[in-house]
Amino acid sequence: YAIGSESTEKREQGVLDYDDLLLYWRALTESPRAGPAVAAAFDHILVDEYQDTNEIQAAILRNMCTESNSVMVVGDDAQAIYSFRSATVANILDFPKHHPGCEIVKLEQNYRSTQPILDVSNAVIAGARPRYTKELWTARTGDRKPALTTCMDESDEAEAVCNNVLELRERGTRLQSQAVLFRAGYNSAQLEIELGRRNIPYVKYGGLRFVEAAHIKDVLALLRILENPFDELSWFRVLLLLDGVGAATARRLLEELGVRPRATPGEGPLERLRTLGTVPDSAAGEIAELSDALGDCAQMPGPEGQIERLRTFYEPVMQRVHSAAPSRARDLDQLAAIAAGYSSREGMISDLMLDPPAATGDLAGPPHLDEDYLILSTIHSAKGCEWEAVHLIHAADGVIPSDMATGEQEE
Repeated sequence: YAIGSESTEKREQGVLDYDDLLLYWRALTESPRAGPAVAAAFDHILVDEYQDTNEIQAAILRNMCTESNSVMVVGDDAQAIYSFRSATVANILDFPKHHPGCEIVKLEQNYRSTQPILDVSNAVIAGARPRYTKELWTARTGDRKPALTTCMDESDEAEAVCNNVLELRERGTRLQSQAVLFRAGYNSAQLEIELGRRNIPYVKYGGLRFVEAAHIKDVLALLRILENPFDELSWFRVLLLLDGVGAATARRLLEELGVRPRATPGEGPLERLRTLGTVPDSAAGEIAELSDALGDCAQMPGPEGQIERLRTFYEPVMQRVHSAAPSRARDLDQLAAIAAGYSSREGMISDLMLDPPAATGDLAGPPHLDEDYLILSTIHSAKGCEWEAVHLIHAADGVIPSDMATGEQEE
């Protein structure tokens, strides 16, 4: 959806996006008058996960440093995983150059793994150039080495993993003490089929973030309209849900609603929605339902009741526009449960945007097939977790790492 001059639109609506927050902050710190005052407001600055910062963030940190404050960054150059978001490991590697005289403290003791596992990790990390030289060690005992198993194909791999999982369970390792890890969510498709065939219960983490699921985005767009009736992008998304409304019609309706260009003082978009003139016949009923739902929600104090009211409008629409409606409805139950913990709609929207649940599956809870269940997770989502046994699937060239992300020598 082209909205013309993005910066003009944002100025008119009085909003900043995440990129703007960084760009404006950097500009503030570079100001001869404001910059020193901003930096002087902080005695100590701590930055976590510094290996995943980008160049703008590094510039902000440099500008925030003064003789009167102290800076500490924590990170691991061997865990730089956000280059696809413009993060650069050079920030942590070049930190001593940008902050001369700094002290480097290496945290080499590992508390989770056994030494044979760390030996493999050390060997892999040693292949990186440039890097901080580290040698991970642990006081935990254990002499079992990681095993590399070669399988003929995905089906053979799924069968081998299931056999190993069940064998370990027979020897006393609960399913919940085991995990199957993979790089991308779709890598586990064949394994999930085999687990289902053998009736092995499991929970899957990772993949699509909760607020990135289409049906969650739809409901959040409705809430955002209630919070800001002139939210152009949210209106556009909601209007496209209506039967028979395409992009051209949605743009015309935005003008009739007074959203774009923004109407002069008077009736707002929520009031104008009730009196829209030329709408497709197929959408007339849904527009009336939408208007009633938004009007009712405007009279409700908290977001939990608002979501329940919006569902009476949205669920028939969801069944029409999205597949797998029953599973999506369960996600809406979880969204309502999240809303129950908030007294204000603004607070809920802000928290979901700033710190969303990692995945739709994260909120589903344990399956009801058994008290015990196997963990399936992307490697990314597994960061910081630990299990007694881990099965890493698709450990092959082109998958780990992805051949789509190895176009340069560094990669």
